[in-house]
Amino acid sequence: MLQNIRDGSRLTVRLSGELDHYCAQRTRRELDALIADPGVRTLVLDFSNLQFMDSSGIGVILGRYRTMRDRGGSVAVIHMNRHIERIFHMSGMDRIIRQLDRSQEAADA
Repeated sequence: MLQNIRDGSRLTVRLSGELDHYCAQRTRRELDALIADPGVRTLVLDFSNLQFMDSSGIGVILGRYRTMRDRGGSVAVIHMNRHIERIFHMSGMDRIIRQLDRSQEAADA
């Protein structure tokens, strides 16, 4: 189960463990259930407890990005470790999904 905090139209979801082929389907279903509410306009993915992500994880994130974009919302990420950040940049996700730093997190909260 994903940990999440709702603050108005902003939903922050903390991912933990691994986001790989094995758990991608479950994570996709849980995220879709959380963002089914059209009042969610900003999805912030917190990677502070995520240790590993592969191409299946990239697919999960990009799918939720499309869902949010299609409703006029946005997706941002926070707290990436070096491995996750490298994959994030190599995949090109950094061109469409904002990476918030600590000051932006506070300002956007």
